[in-house]
Amino acid sequence: MKRICILGSTGSIGTQTLDVVGRFPEKFKVVGLSAGGNVELIEAQAKKFKPKMVCVSKEDDAKKLGPKLPGVEVLHGEDGLNALATMDGCDTVVTAIVGAAGLKPTVAAIKAKKNIALANKETLVAGGSVVMPLVKKEGVTLLPIDSEHSAIFQCLHGENWKSIARIIITASGGSFRDWTLAQMEKATPEQALKHPNWAMGGKITIDSATLMNKGLEVIEAHWLYGVPYEKIEAVIHPQSVIHSLVEFEDTSVMAQLGLPDMRLPIQYALSYPERLPNPSLKRLNLADVGTLSFKKIDEARFPCFRMALDAGEKGGTIPAVMNAANEIAVFAFLNKKIGFMGIPKTVSKVVAAHRTVSSPSLEEILAADAWARKEAEGYVSKA
Repeated sequence: MKRICILGSTGSIGTQTLDVVGRFPEKFKVVGLSAGGNVELIEAQAKKFKPKMVCVSKEDDAKKLGPKLPGVEVLHGEDGLNALATMDGCDTVVTAIVGAAGLKPTVAAIKAKKNIALANKETLVAGGSVVMPLVKKEGVTLLPIDSEHSAIFQCLHGENWKSIARIIITASGGSFRDWTLAQMEKATPEQALKHPNWAMGGKITIDSATLMNKGLEVIEAHWLYGVPYEKIEAVIHPQSVIHSLVEFEDTSVMAQLGLPDMRLPIQYALSYPERLPNPSLKRLNLADVGTLSFKKIDEARFPCFRMALDAGEKGGTIPAVMNAANEIAVFAFLNKKIGFMGIPKTVSKVVAAHRTVSSPSLEEILAADAWARKEAEGYVSKA
């Protein structure tokens, strides 16, 4: 019985994690849940899964929620989130909070010797240089929930990681994979949120449309698997059936395939090394798929991809700054304050204005993140 704490239980990954957990009550027990402002949903989740502890963002929401959940400790704010991430009686923390807000509670959980099921890619993008050494020091397991990184991990299972010649990350291409630059200049949030393959949250769906998401995943792969950037590639694969590939020194290439459903990598991260039969997951029929195709990423149409790669290669506080500026720009686009191509423009301006710290501490990473957010908000307000 694995005891699970879910940070971000009301979001896309959080709700799908609960769907998986609910199908295997003999394998998993939910002991903690956190949410931002969706109090009604976390109340329903808590009544169904009966955790020991719940955390919400606002104190007023916690006060209202407390009487409705007898026997449950209801916390709030950053301190409450850290308490949830480090709570006694939890084995595995699922970090599904959107954005860099997931970094501090993930670090707290690792220091408390909790295993991590990581859905928050910004944790490694901004803080990989701090997080991965800490994982090793504390002797905990960090398993990825991203479909691409789950695929890479599965391809590497039982292999000598020193034999990796190349990691190839696949990208659906997002909502605008066949659009021209002129068309994307006029794109609306509603159009960007219509992902052709995946059901995901708003922020990651926009990142998929700009291909920033793929650049972030390259940075993640660098930290997760200790592979230099020159050995990590990304390629457009519109069908989203091959989730990533690994080439070895002998030229053998291994791939992990499956229909696009986030519940599969979530389940694998939670059940590893066991594989569990889940009737709600559809099986892949290659004859029905018919064709698997691939093409290069057009960096002229998707400049965010190259920005992320450059940030990762430069290192220091640059990835945190790039990531924070992107978060502000994405939410500005979703709120119709800037256009779609205003996202890479904002990120570029903020990164160019930053003075990097080459070997940052966690505190310096968080300071760079805060600076970048303020800087990006300034650019957005002038747009």
